[in-house]
Amino acid sequence: MKKIIQKTLVFVFIVFLTSGCDKFLNLEPIDNVSGNNFWTLAKNAEAHTQGLYAKFRSKTCATSSYFPAFDLRNGPHGIPKGGNKFLRWFAQNDIKSLMKDPRWNKGLSTGGGPYIFKSLSVWDEYYEIIQGANILIKEIDKVTDLSEKEKTTYIAEAVFMRNLCYFFMVRLYGAVPYYTKAYHNDLIGRTPMVQVLKRCVADLESVKEYLPWTYSDKSKVAIRAMRGGAIALLMHMNMWLAGFDEENKSKYYEAVKLLGEEITSPEGNAAYGLVPINNSADTKKLFKGRTREGLFEVLQNQNYGEGFPSKATMTFYASHFPYKGNADGTGNSAGKSLILLNEKYVERSFPEGVPDRRLELWYENPTEETFILKKFINTFIYKNNMIENDDNMMVFRLADVYLLMAEALAELNELEPAKIYLNRVRVRAGAPPIQSAKKKELKDQIFLERGRELYGEGHTSFDLIRTKRILDENFCFYPITLSDFNQGAWTWPIDESVLEGNPKMTLNEFWR
Repeated sequence: MKKIIQKTLVFVFIVFLTSGCDKFLNLEPIDNVSGNNFWTLAKNAEAHTQGLYAKFRSKTCATSSYFPAFDLRNGPHGIPKGGNKFLRWFAQNDIKSLMKDPRWNKGLSTGGGPYIFKSLSVWDEYYEIIQGANILIKEIDKVTDLSEKEKTTYIAEAVFMRNLCYFFMVRLYGAVPYYTKAYHNDLIGRTPMVQVLKRCVADLESVKEYLPWTYSDKSKVAIRAMRGGAIALLMHMNMWLAGFDEENKSKYYEAVKLLGEEITSPEGNAAYGLVPINNSADTKKLFKGRTREGLFEVLQNQNYGEGFPSKATMTFYASHFPYKGNADGTGNSAGKSLILLNEKYVERSFPEGVPDRRLELWYENPTEETFILKKFINTFIYKNNMIENDDNMMVFRLADVYLLMAEALAELNELEPAKIYLNRVRVRAGAPPIQSAKKKELKDQIFLERGRELYGEGHTSFDLIRTKRILDENFCFYPITLSDFNQGAWTWPIDESVLEGNPKMTLNEFWR
């Protein structure tokens, strides 16, 4: 842990103030960030806060490709004949074969090639964000040119980012080291996952009311913490708890129900709403970002040199020219995608004869080698005629929240209200409302709807895990056994570097 803290202190006082997360938010560089005056100025507190978002952007979209990784792992995919062996292992959840490959460790180098997912094993950057958030919470009171209300909002933003990082980590590793103390420098081990999440829920609940429902400055909408983003994170954490603390699951479903009622209150409805998806222009608007549907997003803007690496989105894996590659059509694997969708999955998710605009607008040739995921089709001609994706990364959006609400209500046997939220998403997509009367059938339809609506946004593997459908061959094409699940096969391997100098630290034994 000391190694992480040493890196964090450098990060806090340098990277925070020089990162290019959001050009529209950037401040003038600060020459001296180590003196006593740093925490007296509002502009420094703002720069520090920007750094939290910048580092999260770097970790999830630049160095690890977090979001496509967890649609690819356990996802409903096939790999074209003669395609990438690494991706085939990954799609089949054969992580042990990946780790035995001598090229696996190349994923920690810049770019990482197809092995970029190796960097998911490293958690240092998450702890740099957490420590930065802890420091902001401790020091913000010293700032003399901020009102008490403004200070409270900064604290709430820091708490949101702290708990977002813990949530992302527990879904990867299970138990993780947990602390909230600023300048933390003690050697600690891993705290059980359920205990971490309970603390996170209490932590975020205590400050969420201090976040704005939305921003009058449209450039901040969805890419800075908002009340809706905090509610979405709390809903996800409670649903994860329900999956792993089953004795108390009803309590967590009730919490999700109350959160759903909060976001659909008059204040929530005034701030948020589903964006129409009647045509490709609507799709572009939604996924370019900062709409009324967005609750939290990671910014991308090629115009300002703030584009993600190509492997950061599903567009890289599920598209080809003219949506990826060189403008002259070269270097595009002869017009083939790296992945395609399983025929059984498509047949089950989009039954023949049942209308659904998403199939038309988002998926082209889904079961063929020429598959194009047109869901993320904002493209940008970059230098050397290279075509790049230019969409924001969706972390949380309103459709996701509606489906979590539907799922919790169904678990509570409130089937008619559950269908209301499920059908809000379906009607927006031009699909007929679900009329299922039986609980299991409705729960299955809600699960399938999350796949239809959220594919490519990093939810597939996690939904399989928390609902235990990862054990069921009817929903997972490469299921794991209950024994392996209980031994941690659902987790991700942790890099052995965490053991250096810390006798209290342990790895996930399943992957050793």
